[in-house]
Amino acid sequence: MYQYLRLGGVVLDYLFGSLFEEDYLVRTLGALANSPDIALTELVANAWDAGASDVSITIPSEFSNEIIVADNGTGLMPEDFRKRWMTLGYNRLKYQGDIVQFPQGNGTGYRRAFGRNGVGRHGMLCFSNQYIVETFHESGIGSRFIVAVMSGPQPFTLIHEERIKGPGHGTILRAKVERNLPDPKVVRELLSARFMQDPRFQVTVNGSSIELMQHQGLIDSRKIIVSDNVSLELVIIDSSKTAKTARQHGVAFWVGNRLVGEPSWTLGDYSVDGRTSFAKRHTIVVKTNDLFDEVMPDWSAFKRGPIIDSVYRIVASNIEALYKQSMKERIQETQHAVLFQHRTELIQLHALGRVEVSQFVEQLTEEQPTINQEYLSAAVQAVIQLEKSRSGASLLHKLSMLTEEDVDGLNRLLDDWSVKDALVVLDEIDKRLLVIEALSRFSKEPTTDELKTLHPLVLQARWLFGPEFDSPHYTSNVSLTSAMSKLFQKKVNKDAFYNARNRPDIIIVENATMSAVCSEEFDDESPLLKMKRILIIELKRGGFAIGRSEMDQAGHYVEDLLNSGHLSGTPFINAFVVGHEIDSKVTRIRKVGDNPERGRIEATTFGQLVSTANQRLLRLKEQLDDRYKGYTDTTIVQKVLSEPYMGDLLEDTESA
Repeated sequence: MYQYLRLGGVVLDYLFGSLFEEDYLVRTLGALANSPDIALTELVANAWDAGASDVSITIPSEFSNEIIVADNGTGLMPEDFRKRWMTLGYNRLKYQGDIVQFPQGNGTGYRRAFGRNGVGRHGMLCFSNQYIVETFHESGIGSRFIVAVMSGPQPFTLIHEERIKGPGHGTILRAKVERNLPDPKVVRELLSARFMQDPRFQVTVNGSSIELMQHQGLIDSRKIIVSDNVSLELVIIDSSKTAKTARQHGVAFWVGNRLVGEPSWTLGDYSVDGRTSFAKRHTIVVKTNDLFDEVMPDWSAFKRGPIIDSVYRIVASNIEALYKQSMKERIQETQHAVLFQHRTELIQLHALGRVEVSQFVEQLTEEQPTINQEYLSAAVQAVIQLEKSRSGASLLHKLSMLTEEDVDGLNRLLDDWSVKDALVVLDEIDKRLLVIEALSRFSKEPTTDELKTLHPLVLQARWLFGPEFDSPHYTSNVSLTSAMSKLFQKKVNKDAFYNARNRPDIIIVENATMSAVCSEEFDDESPLLKMKRILIIELKRGGFAIGRSEMDQAGHYVEDLLNSGHLSGTPFINAFVVGHEIDSKVTRIRKVGDNPERGRIEATTFGQLVSTANQRLLRLKEQLDDRYKGYTDTTIVQKVLSEPYMGDLLEDTESA
């Protein structure tokens, strides 16, 4: 059976209502009750909605003194105060509409109300839990109300009401500042930036009139139609001609003469580059009276939705067009200056080349309209050089001379490969085939200067000794170089080449050239890098055969190196002894160490290297033999030795 609660003679159909903490309303109001600039902005907007022409704000210098906001608006009748002011979330649009009514004496005109949710009027709660409202209706009735936030069944209550007399019409709000004491200077600056200049609306702070926003320095304006119900006026302002601070740079949206949020170059999902000189010199103002319903209750931003997304997209597009238009004249001057600078070189290009350079300049300046003239000139110079190097006429001639079989082959090649990738692969193959061709020629020539020709070829082509050594992981190592130097210091020919700066892996002794490189790895038991494998190449010279003594000697220095104490880790050593021939009584492969094996020494000849390498390259050299027969000996050497370090090697060898 239901029980009913009787309150003041009225029967209620519930047993117990909600209770509220004393600070419930303050916490619920959010920034309005915690940020003095937002609170005062809302109170000024409230005066605007009341048809006021003058608003006076008095800010004390100390806590416990009164802060006062007074206006000459319509004022409120007692019954209107109770219904409107004391109703949380009062819907102004529903009960009063969005057109402001002016009191007699304040003139007439059209003004749209800012208020929507009935919250801004409680801005005084930012400073105290209790405030006084003195309001004088134009009918002559004046009232004083005291409103306070409380705990219990009511979040805030009217604790006092009386009739008073006063001149004219308007409303005065008073509160003792218990918290959030505002700075008058900051308040002036913020209010001046948030309300647009209107001859029928004046705001003063501590007796000083605020110069509300005036959009001076107008450069251009245009009307933008977003939809049937939304139109905008986009205004471009020269920021240097306004007295406002840098906070005004960006896109500022004004709805009914009030700023929405803060100016910004970011519009939802769209962004305008605020670093450009255009952005630094201009402020974009978007004015409208059609977006009141899209503004957040505290006017900090717009509500995101299809309408605002369309507004942002169209505004961003128009700003980009304005930006390009403003830069067009400067771009044309830059283009002309740069092309005139390269006039002589442009004349030498064929017609198509000149067109391509022109298109390049237009595209680059369109994408980068603020590009420095010097940078553009350097880019044009590079393009001109590319046009010169394309050898278009020569290429057309070569294509016209291709056989039907070659045309089909080229077509298949371009179906599967890009030109760049094909060139990379073919260049690497060509280098290796050239090494094979050079070795096959010079290893048979008794007058060959081995130190300057054969040895550099072999030492830089580790792939000759097996695919496992064809890796960038094999490099010179400081510890290995030091160990090799100490091992051979008594045998090194003092007049021979030993270049520690450019090729620290090379040592030239009395009758041989040696190279030592290694690969490294991290050990599971230690965080330090350790040697994994060492590759030693010893190239004999003088045309003699590799005998037992040469193999014994190689075994000795491998063992000495392993036991030198200069190597990190326990690397495996592969040593190759290369000569013109091998004694028939010599075992070609020797092992160093047993269980585990620590190294291996292998004897080979230049001829064997050539034969093995040719097999590894699928005998391509034989198929392309005509190509390499066309090279003279000098040309082959120069081309092969043009790889990194070889020029330094030959130069330093000659000076040794």
